This record gives sequence, C-alpha cells and structure tokens, in this order.
Amino acid sequence: MAGFENLTPLVLCWIALVMLVAGFMQGALGLGFPIVATPLIAMATDIRTAVIVVLLPCAATIVLVLARAPHLKDAIARFWPMPLLALCGSAVGTRLFVAFPGFPYALLLAAMIVVYLNLERLGRAEWPLVKRNPRAFGLVFGLAAGLSEGTANVAAPPLVIYYLALGLTPAMLVQALNICFIAGKSMQFATLATHGGVPAAQWLATVPLMVLSTAGAWYGTTVREKLDATTYRKWLKRALAAIAVLLCAQYALA
Repeated sequence: MAGFENLTPLVLCWIALVMLVAGFMQGALGLGFPIVATPLIAMATDIRTAVIVVLLPCAATIVLVLARAPHLKDAIARFWPMPLLALCGSAVGTRLFVAFPGFPYALLLAAMIVVYLNLERLGRAEWPLVKRNPRAFGLVFGLAAGLSEGTANVAAPPLVIYYLALGLTPAMLVQALNICFIAGKSMQFATLATHGGVPAAQWLATVPLMVLSTAGAWYGTTVREKLDATTYRKWLKRALAAIAVLLCAQYALA
C-alpha cells in the first residue's frame, strides 16, 4: 500500500464511509473505532492495510474526544496508572499470543462480556467491593485490558466493566477510557513506524482519513453531550454486546 493508488474508487468510498461511522461511534461512546473499522476495511483490502489505514485516524479521534470531554485533568490524576498497567498487560498478552496462537482468546473475551451483561440483566452487576478497593481492582482490570489487547486486539471490555462498577459519570468514563487508548495507540504507532516496515508515505496517505474520522467523532461527541447517564449506559452495554458478536465472528472466520 504505497498510498492509495492500488485501491479502487469504490474501495476508497467504502473506507471513507467506515471512517465516518467508526469516528461517530468513538465520539458518541468513547470507544469502538478499531473494533468497527479494522474488520470492515480488511473485508475490502487486507488486514495489514486495514491496520495501517485505521491507526492514525483512530488516534486522531481519541485526541479529539479527550479534548472535547471535560474532567481530563481529574481523569489523569485518578486513573494515570491504568495506561501503564494496560501496556504491561499488553506486553504479556502479546507473548502469550506468540507462544499459543491457536488459543481462542477472542472467544474467552466474548464469554467474559456475555457473563457481565447477564449479571447486569439479573441486577447483580453492582460490586461494592470494587468501589471500596478501586486501586486493587484497577490493577486487576488494567492488566486484563492489556492482556485482551495483546491477545484479542481489544482492550475496551475490561476497562468498561471496571469503570461502570465504579459508577463513573459518562464524561469521566470516556476520559478514563481514552487516556488508556491513546497510550496503546502511541505504542502501536511507534512500533510499526520503527520496526514494522511501514514507510512515511503510507502514514501520510492516511492523513485525509483523519479529517473524516474526526468529523464523525465531533458529531458523535455532540450526540453524547445530549445523552443522560442512563441512556449512555444502555448504549455502552449494547456496544459491548456488539463487540462480543464481532469477536465470535472474527474467531469463526479466522
């Protein structure tokens, strides 16, 4: 992929549409860009191209979400260990994936999401113990997020479960999620840029897509600002259910 010259106009239009939709989801919910955009673009190109195409537009939407939502300083002060824990967990998860590539990591993560959603449905998702011991459980869920990122390429579900258990407001939850996401994407970009054999021209070719993704994210943030906490929580649980379905489909099609 030296630029976009090998992509047909139809594929380019599809990528543009995916950028807008994934950007909207990231803006509205504070998560979801890579899990939506990567498989949809890979359907029309290949997985390597999809990863390169998605990375910088995803990072741009995360930066916009961080800038648009309030309480960033509060989120950093309260949850700064989470990105570090996630990076440590990701390093371990990547090693596990290399050592045991055939293990159904995606199915394990999907099962965890399904169990949580059913606990929520049964009214048993309130965990006072987490609220009383946020640091200890932050260690557990931060490492779990990194492990799921390194093995199944999805970090959001353990983080969402932890932050919902703490009872965070939507604005604080979004900021807490995205300070973890920006750390992970920065590390991914640094790795691909230095050791991934991706030339600068390929990264520059994705700059126009950053405009589309941030436009979608901007609109998504305006929608989220109008949501009450109960509606936002419902949308977030539906997003988790969709992620579980996508993880199962990913495993089935692998």
